[in-house]
This record gives sequence, C-alpha cells and structure tokens, in this order.
Amino acid sequence: MLANYHTHTPRCMHAVGDERSYIENAINNGFKVLGFSDHTPQPYPSDYTSNIRMGMHELENYVTTLLSLREEYKDDIQILIGFEVEYTRKYFDKLINELRNYPVDYIIQGQHFIPDEIEGFYSGALTYDEKNLVDYVDYTIEGMETGLFSYLAHPDLINFYGDDDVFKKHMSRIVEASINLHIPLEVNMLGFQDNRNYPCDPFFSLASEMGADFILGCDAHSPDKVIQPESLPEFMEFLATHHIKIGDNICKLRPIK
Repeated sequence: MLANYHTHTPRCMHAVGDERSYIENAINNGFKVLGFSDHTPQPYPSDYTSNIRMGMHELENYVTTLLSLREEYKDDIQILIGFEVEYTRKYFDKLINELRNYPVDYIIQGQHFIPDEIEGFYSGALTYDEKNLVDYVDYTIEGMETGLFSYLAHPDLINFYGDDDVFKKHMSRIVEASINLHIPLEVNMLGFQDNRNYPCDPFFSLASEMGADFILGCDAHSPDKVIQPESLPEFMEFLATHHIKIGDNICKLRPIK
C-alpha cells in the first residue's frame, strides 16, 4: 500500500520515537503518503488533565514540526497533518473551531470513550452490558454524520462479550452508516499485532457481507510499526478470510473547513 494515515507521536504519552523516525521508516517501507493523526487534544476543564493525549498548548508545536518535516521530505514522501478525534457532544464543536485555526489536512474518528473521557467508559474495556454497546454505536454514528471524518478508525473497538446476535444487530448500524455516508472502516494493524479484541472476525465478516469499504491503518505508536501488511502473514490471512483487498490504500480526505 502507498499510504498510511494513522500515525502517532510521543505527545500522546503512550507512543515512542520522533516524527523523523516514523517518516524514515515509512520511506524505507515503500510508502508515498504518511499521515500523522495523533490523539487530538480536548478543550477539557482546566482542572482535568488527560494522560493519553497532547494538551491544547501543544497544538502549534505539533503542526509546525510536521510542516517543517513536510518541506524537508517533499521529494521523498507526502506528509499530511491530521488528528485522531473523539466525537463528544460536549467538546466537539469547540475542538473543531480550534483545529480550524491550523492547516489540518484531515481527521479520523476514534471512539475510545463514551460519552467522553471525563464522564464515560472506555470502549475497549470488557463489557457484557448491551447499553454500553448501544451507546457506543449511537455516538459513533452521530460523529460520522458530522461529515468531517475521513474514515472510522478501529470501528470494532467496543469490547462486547455478550450475545453474538446482539453484537451484530447493533454494529450493523455502524456498517450501514459507513456505506450511506461513504466513510471507510479501518482494519487496524496494531490491534491485530497486539492480539487486542480488534479487528475481530464477527464485525469484519458482517461488514464485508454488507459491502462496506475498508482502509488499513498501521496505528503506529512506534516507528517500526509503519509497515506493509505483507510483513504480517496472519494479518494477510485475516484480510483474505473477509475478502478485504488492500489496493493502494489512498483515502479521499475530507477537509474540516
């Protein structure tokens, strides 16, 4: 594949390696487009500090660093500036208005917390509660309907261990929304490598049968994770099982202006 749009930086406090190292590894692995999409800061109240994302005060440095590297490497690779964004009802509009002050190329949607990091639950935590599943689906679709997200990262992050039919009943709504809104669903390579609950067979079997569009995401939290899927034989088998074709992995990006 020629492009990866899911790349982090140490600003999120759970990734390692500087931006240059990610870029060099992308070039060495044949990528022509590398999008950085670190976890977006959030305009949280001043008395709350997240330990999994950059602060609002780091926005300018994040952007200026990538602009400088974009110019430096312009003859070798295209560098894009993006964010992995949580959709929240409380903070989303304020966040987008702030991001519009910068030359942002795209945002991808990653619903880690419902309804938000301060007041909600982590989507990747094991749950048997159907209400958590419903809330995850509802918030995800509400975010998709803003029309601002270029694709949906790890759409099956929700770690629901209840009845399979209940899972498919609700998650099919995300697939349907992705088709109607022309928003690709990401097959997350890091989740596969780390044996996380995603990407999972039930979801991608369902999504493939329904005719969704897919995109691969390295979700790189270290430079060595910016790799081609062919280097992961079991991941290639997963893709083949669900009839997911790789192609060039170029995504039509949506501006947030």
